[in-house]
Amino acid sequence: MKSKSYSENIIKVFKKDGFVLSEPDVLLDSNYIIQRSGENFRKLMLTFEDDTGKSMCLRPDLTVASCIKYLKDNSKANSKIFYSGQAYRRSNNLKDKVVNDQLGIEILGSKNKSTDDLKVLKTIANSIKKIRIKNTSIKVSDVSLFQELIESLIIPKRWKMRLKRHFWRPQYFEDLLKRLETNSDVDPVAVELDKKRFTEMKNLDQSKEIASRKVSEILSRFDRKIKDPRSFVENKKIAKIIREFLKINCPINQLDKTLKKFVKKNKLSNRVFKDLSTIKNLSKINSKTIFSINFGRDIEYYTGIVFEIYNSSKKEIARGGRYDGLLKSLGSKKNISAVGAAINLNNL
Repeated sequence: MKSKSYSENIIKVFKKDGFVLSEPDVLLDSNYIIQRSGENFRKLMLTFEDDTGKSMCLRPDLTVASCIKYLKDNSKANSKIFYSGQAYRRSNNLKDKVVNDQLGIEILGSKNKSTDDLKVLKTIANSIKKIRIKNTSIKVSDVSLFQELIESLIIPKRWKMRLKRHFWRPQYFEDLLKRLETNSDVDPVAVELDKKRFTEMKNLDQSKEIASRKVSEILSRFDRKIKDPRSFVENKKIAKIIREFLKINCPINQLDKTLKKFVKKNKLSNRVFKDLSTIKNLSKINSKTIFSINFGRDIEYYTGIVFEIYNSSKKEIARGGRYDGLLKSLGSKKNISAVGAAINLNNL
């Protein structure tokens, strides 16, 4: 069988690159996954109740299953693992397969992000070459760049949190931008009342206490609150900057130049995008790789690079990325840096 031959050759590359076999559980606690890894998984999962009434599911994602096993095993050191197995996902598209045969790799407890990101993409790319899949193309993004842009913008903290939290929901995210640029969630009566109270309290003794807080502390809070509702013009400008950023789509070796042009045009700080070393590293694999900011927004646990590899028919045959917060969300006491990727055997 061709798929068996593919698997054997891919695994040879994995082993050669220092990855060791891991066999994550097939059955998982569905509520545990939803609570810790995000609501996006709910629509994917095939769930059922066990004899005790507990909600269980077939693993919808082998990365999550591998991370759960890593924590169960109390692993503390850097682990380079590979897996061969199936992920089970629902889909609204009748053409999509419920059972996905996958071969994947993970570096858990990753010590050098830039080196390990390159290692994962290189190993996956070499695996695909090994089975003689030709004319492949790669698309890359980096979720952290969006986070850095939002942090650099002069908008209320609550808006920064909203935009980052809902980046994974493109349609709702666009609704948020519309609300931001029109101030539709700001009550003008409440704003004016806050301004009046602020003016009145400025004339009081600053060291006086009201409800166990000094007047100076209350004024500081009011000052921040009053500054929250930005002007219509400013908000419109901010929304335009974000939309323009999400349209960035260029060859990976032109990203540095493209970002500098974007920063200069929108009068942003030159220090907005702190470190592009990982992305520059990835260009070593294929200089024709396309970098697209608006790509990789469908899985919310990604925190850094995201990539997909396509065959000549533009069908996705592999995908992966960095997910430094996932292990903590699954029960670790602290963030554990991690990166991984999987090849979809069904699409080869």
